[in-house]
Amino acid sequence: MTNYETLYPGTTYLLDPNYHFTGYRIPPGTIGGTTSIQTANQLKEINNLLNQGMKVTEVSVIDDKVLEMIPKEQFKEINRLNKLTGAESTLHAPTLDPAGFTQEGWSEENQRAVQRQFENFVERGHDLNPDGNIPVTIHASVIPGSEIMPAIKELLTPEEKEAGIKEVYARIIAVDQESGRFQNLEREKKYYPGQEGIVRTPEQELQLINESHWDQQLAQLLFYKERADELAAKFYPIINNADPKYFTPEQKTAAQQVDNAMAYYKNASMSLNALYHNAYKFSDEKTRTLLKKAAEDYKKGFSEYRHDPHNPGALSHALQTLMQSMQVITDANAAEAGGWKIPEKYKQVEDFAREKTSDTLSNVALKTYEKFGDKSPIISIENPPYGQAMSSGKELKKLIETTRNKFEKKLMQEHGLSQKEAENAAERLIGATWDTSHISMIRKQGFGPEKITKETKEIAPFVKHVHFNDNFGTTHTDLPPGMGSVPFKDVLEVLEKGKAKGKKIFEGGQFFQHFQTSPFPYVLESSAGQFFEGSPYFGQVYGLQAPYYSERGAVNPSIHHSLYGSRFQTLPLELGGETGGGQSRFAGTPNA
Repeated sequence: MTNYETLYPGTTYLLDPNYHFTGYRIPPGTIGGTTSIQTANQLKEINNLLNQGMKVTEVSVIDDKVLEMIPKEQFKEINRLNKLTGAESTLHAPTLDPAGFTQEGWSEENQRAVQRQFENFVERGHDLNPDGNIPVTIHASVIPGSEIMPAIKELLTPEEKEAGIKEVYARIIAVDQESGRFQNLEREKKYYPGQEGIVRTPEQELQLINESHWDQQLAQLLFYKERADELAAKFYPIINNADPKYFTPEQKTAAQQVDNAMAYYKNASMSLNALYHNAYKFSDEKTRTLLKKAAEDYKKGFSEYRHDPHNPGALSHALQTLMQSMQVITDANAAEAGGWKIPEKYKQVEDFAREKTSDTLSNVALKTYEKFGDKSPIISIENPPYGQAMSSGKELKKLIETTRNKFEKKLMQEHGLSQKEAENAAERLIGATWDTSHISMIRKQGFGPEKITKETKEIAPFVKHVHFNDNFGTTHTDLPPGMGSVPFKDVLEVLEKGKAKGKKIFEGGQFFQHFQTSPFPYVLESSAGQFFEGSPYFGQVYGLQAPYYSERGAVNPSIHHSLYGSRFQTLPLELGGETGGGQSRFAGTPNA
């Protein structure tokens, strides 16, 4: 029995079933924890977790070099150990960017290399459990992403105010599709001469940098061409129709200047070809149709130059035709009026990464399906900490849908599956890992807890696995559920209504590092249901036994023994005493 000295006045009674309770009961057998990310000896880590009473564990090796240190036989041994103990394991793949971004930017070679790595990671998941579809968690991205914020009147455009928008972009990360470099575009007030405090949105800034790019490129081409036109107009008439064998000194000088003009024209022509290539590469189909028409006109003009290669006028005319067409195609106003889009050399990072990541992961899914068929591991795509690309429920949903669609098409085209068979396979083998602490970080933007629930609702039907972590919504930390501010009752109810599947894994590395104790009892205390029918909830029993975190000292300090003559000095810590060691009731490990 507890007494008043163990509690602050007004605090919840420790025997109350709601003490340290998230508001939602979860079957204890579906709750688990992760291994240490710092060691390749994952067999020992799994053994430690099983000794704590866990039935679900996650092999978490987020460094690819550490994963490569684990012998293949160790994964098979973990599988045998799980069978002996009635447990099961999932796998967290290393945190590499599946789109192919590295510190040097993005490239197709990087993307191909990371795809091969993920194929290996998913195969390791099959080694963990060859008989079932275990989730292999893969982060959607590890690159910076766009961020939204609640609408603030002072930072809204007149159009946004009129539309009554509730959420807006605070920043957009743009990516140069050619180099893979990032550009940060913030919502802010701009101060121009005569126009102070004009709000510029990230979307407007993205449009502007695309327009500016094409304007600058065309301006440079125009400079070369105009310089060539000046030289040609001044000096070509001097040598026109003259025989080079009989050039006068003046004509020789003029001929040199015409050669210079032709060099400018050729420079402009090569640059224009490169510009056309990029414009075509970064355009939609409608814009490409316009570019093809401009290219046909250019070919006609260029054929005239080939008949008279010494006449700069023909080349000038051909270049002028294509440059004028390019100016129209890359002009935002003309594009809007004509119903096409200007080429997007700079693209919002989520749009770019979604296409590349879905290519990578649909190929990985296909490769593993070809090896293991219906027993392939599940590719479970995790929302990264908010602030990275594709970290919201809405963006993660788009990524999963795109990945599934590409996987379905490949199954039908390459393996002859019917559309229904392909859809069923995609739905079974590609889904989401929903990390509650990662999405909680959206609150640093100024949102309330209801935003976390809203984002969870978006992704719930796709969820195959849950990272069951708490925090206070500002930094990337992981606390046991109930110790932070994640609205778990609402989140878990939304997941249940959305028919989400999977286990609840607490990633407790930071907690263990700071408190030097297993977080598993606190996870069970806050959320676990009954272990068997008629038993009390874990929190009802553990509330009296758990260490007290208010720093008021031990629940049963030694002064009580000397004052009251009690005879229970040897009680272990979890029962309110001060003696460490002994054996736990789970699997024979020391209590302290």
